[in-house]
Amino acid sequence: MAWVVLFLAGLCEVTWAVGLKYTDGFSRLWPTIGILAAMALSVALLELALRWLPLGTAYAVWTGIGTVGTALLGITLFGEPADLIRVLCISLIISGIGGLKLVS
Repeated sequence: MAWVVLFLAGLCEVTWAVGLKYTDGFSRLWPTIGILAAMALSVALLELALRWLPLGTAYAVWTGIGTVGTALLGITLFGEPADLIRVLCISLIISGIGGLKLVS
């Protein structure tokens, strides 16, 4: 259950990170409210997952999910480059997340 909570926390991190693009410098009210809510939920879910998971592992996985998800959505939503090096680096992050899950 802790891993599901941590995954949801990571998805909330992706939500607020991508949502920053839509706030237009925090000048748009609803996107700004949405990212603040996603930030709060992300941290609250991380805190909940930390009740069962080691801090270093949980934090690394949380940020990894956020990094990978944000990078992939940047490619798909905003036309950011998907060159070989970028995809390889994203794959390495995914491998690291999987490795941490295996040893925890």
